[in-house]
Amino acid sequence: MIMTTDNSTINSINIEVAYALPEKQIIRAVNVDDGTTIGAAIVQSGIMMDFPELELTLEGAKVGIFGKAAAMTTVLSEGDRVEIYRPLIADPKAVRRKRAEEGKKMKKGTSSSNE
Repeated sequence: MIMTTDNSTINSINIEVAYALPEKQIIRAVNVDDGTTIGAAIVQSGIMMDFPELELTLEGAKVGIFGKAAAMTTVLSEGDRVEIYRPLIADPKAVRRKRAEEGKKMKKGTSSSNE
């Protein structure tokens, strides 16, 4: 709890901010004021010092709380873990479609060699 100049109090909460690359992962514990948003918590965590590329992409970044998508303006609760998601390298639907097409070609190739 923090006392302000007008003698009102601000409660604080404990949260975590997580970000990962294939070669480096960080989960940072942060104490923030009650009412802090995801975007403010990311900045307060200082995680951009470890991942400078985040500063360029943060505005359009996908974020969530415990694996559930959320907006940067979402207000955090005690114990929340903010996750910053990296952009997808490949479209999952396109990858599945390609794999399915390759599977069909393999089946056609094996059946025609048996005849």
